Amino acid sequence: QVQLAESGGGLVQAGGSLRLSCAASGRTFSMYAMGWFRQAPGKEREFVAATSWKTANTYYADSVKGRFTISRDNAKNTVYLQMNTLKPEDTAVYYCAVAYSGTTYYITPPRIPSGYNFWGQGTQVTVSS
Repeated sequence: QVQLAESGGGLVQAGGSLRLSCAASGRTFSMYAMGWFRQAPGKEREFVAATSWKTANTYYADSVKGRFTISRDNAKNTVYLQMNTLKPEDTAVYYCAVAYSGTTYYITPPRIPSGYNFWGQGTQVTVSS
């Protein structure tokens, strides 16, 4: 079983920055893919960024490329999402997620919600104009 604990959301003005954290439990981190998704009111959950724990390959949605950075701290089993130059359209609940099968090493992490089987509780990010 994988448990995720998110933190770091809040209210920020447009152009500001926030850093989200996601601490993961478990033992075989090298088999994880970890991703960040977001969901705005009335919209579907959408992909933001993801990384393979084994390869450190990173992937981003076009809407955040160049502004957001996903990174990890192996010693803390934590993944971060650094969000810079925030825009009002970035307002959403942000979710951390883990893909873990027990048999697969994720070289390329999934970029759709159904590719992940463990989810955090979500953290609200609000960007004011």
